Amino acid sequence: MQNKIILEGLRIYAYHGVIEQERKVGAYFLIDLEVETNFSYAMQSDVLSGTINYADLYDIVKREMAEPSRLIEQVAGRIAKAILVEHSSVQSIRLKIIKENPPIGADCRGAGIEIFYKQ
Repeated sequence: MQNKIILEGLRIYAYHGVIEQERKVGAYFLIDLEVETNFSYAMQSDVLSGTINYADLYDIVKREMAEPSRLIEQVAGRIAKAILVEHSSVQSIRLKIIKENPPIGADCRGAGIEIFYKQ
């Protein structure tokens, strides 16, 4: 059985970008996170200790997004690493980070990256 905890459409204001102005002014980022873990015990017992609290995952994302970086690739790597360190039961992570209205000189809703990590 494949079990996933999903945070979809998180919208966080942060200060990431190659251009110095991006790191000063900031922008909104949309984040989707899927964490694969075995929560079959939680399904049977209805106890939080049998799964990963999605509020804890949000706290990790929020904390790492608060640290300015030039590249969202680095931010994604930090988020994934922190999740793996703090939750040893994680089997895989899929993380998508999209910067809204990126300064690329085009009419564009967003630009970003997606990573997939499997233990």
